[in-house]
Amino acid sequence: MTQHEIDTQYMRRCLQIAAQGLGRVRPNPLVGCVVVGRGADGKSRVVSEGYHQEHGHNHAERNALLRGADSPAGARAYEGATLYVNLEPCSHYGLTPPCADLIVEKGIGRVVCCNDDPNPLVAGRGFAKLEAAGIEVVRGVLEEEGRWLNRRFFTYMEQGRPYVILKWAESADGYMAPAAAAGGAVAGQGKSYWLSTEDQNRLNHRWRTEEAAILVGSETYLRDRPALTARHYLGPQPQPVVLDRRGRLKDVPSGWLHLQTESVGETLTALYERKIQSVIVEGGRQILDAFLASGLYDEVRILRSPVRLCGGLAAPTPTDERKVHIYMPIR
Repeated sequence: MTQHEIDTQYMRRCLQIAAQGLGRVRPNPLVGCVVVGRGADGKSRVVSEGYHQEHGHNHAERNALLRGADSPAGARAYEGATLYVNLEPCSHYGLTPPCADLIVEKGIGRVVCCNDDPNPLVAGRGFAKLEAAGIEVVRGVLEEEGRWLNRRFFTYMEQGRPYVILKWAESADGYMAPAAAAGGAVAGQGKSYWLSTEDQNRLNHRWRTEEAAILVGSETYLRDRPALTARHYLGPQPQPVVLDRRGRLKDVPSGWLHLQTESVGETLTALYERKIQSVIVEGGRQILDAFLASGLYDEVRILRSPVRLCGGLAAPTPTDERKVHIYMPIR
């Protein structure tokens, strides 16, 4: 294997273990670390692994490098080793000490990385510190895969807004609601109806644990009184948000974020200012259309039901098919 092929192989492992922190490290990025040294036979082997497990706790590099550090064999194993990490090591004191300093201290000889860190507190300073210590730095290995894994983090840092996922369920023939529910029923008096299958519902609740917030409009809130919690999948609970442009709501539950912003852009700015890194928009047709028209969204997730409604409220029509993901029921 070439060195690039070897680097790619270990970086894939980095990304794999980094993903285990999804939903638990926000607003921090997902980061994994693999340390590869040489055994007594001269062959490369993985010395240690680690990933960022929870916001405010050790970063991935620190978790990997402190593992077994008390033993002499463990300490020697790091000398001259290659450290693989999918995001530039931090160089500043935050809730934890700088990872770049620990990498230098442990005698790592080479660092291979996916992505530069766009955070102004890091932004090249981590790499500069490593190179000043004589450590070889290789950048851009699996760069696109790394950006996809941390798409929430990069969107938040580079665009100054949360990563936006539009989600709805629709029938096999493209309707969001049956004719009776779409016919102008008074808010709060409509009948509940389900298009998602049981396995699609579990998937939806898993998605809720992975994002920072869920947003609905006032009409959906008044009609359905949704809980917006992850009840069918174990994980962190998202921040419930209701957008109430017309100021109709007087009884928003404690813990909900009640926004009265006018536009999609203002709504996303309000979420960004509250350090909300990602949001699922689960509202009705009106709010979904507003986001689609604004272009301020990143993914569309459609839960396609096997049910045919033969009429009713038509589902939205996304204009950018590249962002659309359709999830069919498990058969």
